Amino acid sequence: MAMVDGTRVCAIVPAAGAGARMGRTAAASKALLTLGGVPVVVRTLQPFEAAVEVDDIVLVLRPADIPVVRSLLEGAGINKVRELITGGAERQDSVRLGFSTRTAGAAGIVVVHDAVRPLVTAELIGRVIGSAARSGAAVAAVRPKDTVKIEKEGGFDTPDRARCWLAQTPQAFRRELFARAIRQAAGDGFLGTDDVTLVERLGAAVSLVEGSYENMKITTPGDMRLAEALIRPENDHHGPS
Repeated sequence: MAMVDGTRVCAIVPAAGAGARMGRTAAASKALLTLGGVPVVVRTLQPFEAAVEVDDIVLVLRPADIPVVRSLLEGAGINKVRELITGGAERQDSVRLGFSTRTAGAAGIVVVHDAVRPLVTAELIGRVIGSAARSGAAVAAVRPKDTVKIEKEGGFDTPDRARCWLAQTPQAFRRELFARAIRQAAGDGFLGTDDVTLVERLGAAVSLVEGSYENMKITTPGDMRLAEALIRPENDHHGPS
C-alpha cells in the first residue's frame, strides 16, 4: 500500500468529454483515441499506476465507454482503478461525482488529472501530491513562452510574463479542503475552469509545482500529431525516470 505520510491518496481522472474539437461525432470520446497504438486513457493511467504515491484511481467516463474501458484496463495491467463511474454534464460535475465515491471518501489526499493529458509522468504526479500534502493544495504549471495579452474594452493589457503561469493537471488537495471548495462552488452556482480555482475562492493558498511543456492537453487534431511526435519508446509507459 503506497501512502504519503500514512495518508491514502486517490486519483480522480475525468474522461467523460466528447471529441467535438477533434472533428469527432458526439458519440466519440477523446479518451479512446489511439496514441502510438495505445488508447489515450490507458497512456494517462499508466503513470498513475507506476506512481508509488497513488493508492487508488476513480475513473469518470461517458456511460457508453465504461464496458470498453473496463476491458482495456484488464488487458493493460492497470490495477489501481477501483471504480468506473458515469460523469456529469460539465467537467466540474464529473470531478464532483468522482470525489463523492466511496474510494475518494477513504482518501486523505485527492489528485485530479485530465484523461487527455497522456504524457504526464509518475515523477510529476509525485511532486504535486507531495506539495499538496505539505501545503493543502498544489497545481502543476509552466511559464508561458509567449507574451500574454489580456483583452479589455478598447484594447489589451500586457501582464508581466515573469508572474504568469499556465495551469495544468495534476492538481492535488487535502480532502477536507477540496470538500469545502466543492460545497462552496455548488452553493454559489460557480463553474470553474480548473479545480484549484474552487480552492482559491476560499482564500486558501495553492502551491505551484513546475510542470512540463510535454504534459499537454489533447484538444485538437494538431495536439494529437504533436503528442505522437513526443512519444519515445524509452518513455512509453511514463513511469519514474
